[in-house]
Amino acid sequence: MMRTNRKIAVILAATALAGTAGAGLAQASPGTAHTAAPSACRPANHIARITTAPGTRGNHHYRVTLSAPRGYASCTLAGSPTGVRFSNHGSKIRISTGHHGDQHATVTFGPGHPVHFDIQVPSRGHSTPADEASFTLRAPGGEIPGTSFAEGRLKVAAGTLVGPVQRGA
Repeated sequence: MMRTNRKIAVILAATALAGTAGAGLAQASPGTAHTAAPSACRPANHIARITTAPGTRGNHHYRVTLSAPRGYASCTLAGSPTGVRFSNHGSKIRISTGHHGDQHATVTFGPGHPVHFDIQVPSRGHSTPADEASFTLRAPGGEIPGTSFAEGRLKVAAGTLVGPVQRGA
């Protein structure tokens, strides 16, 4: 009987130690699991700024440059942003935009890989000052959820066109 109790005690101790070791391994696993960095293409994960660009005959041009800080994953963008809207001191400006350029070309965007797109505004006619643009970026498979915002001074008018996203600042 004593021998049976001792065997049971040894089995219980071994089971308890194995359970503790197993629990220790299970707890260590989540800490060592690799989590993917969030995408730089998500609106909250990049910075956009509007600057004046060299004009062409009959048009003013503005460059919207997107940059992503370290810690975000690179992503692929395609074509011109959609849903482009302008505002001035918080007041919406009722201007519809079209697009120009290659809408199928893709670019890589992420930390150390800034991108930009062009806003082309006709010089003729009445223009309206703006200080912000909002837009939705596109990936090869469709729109990226959410709205991005860029700040900077520009003027917009009927006939404003938005170019495709391109490499570089």
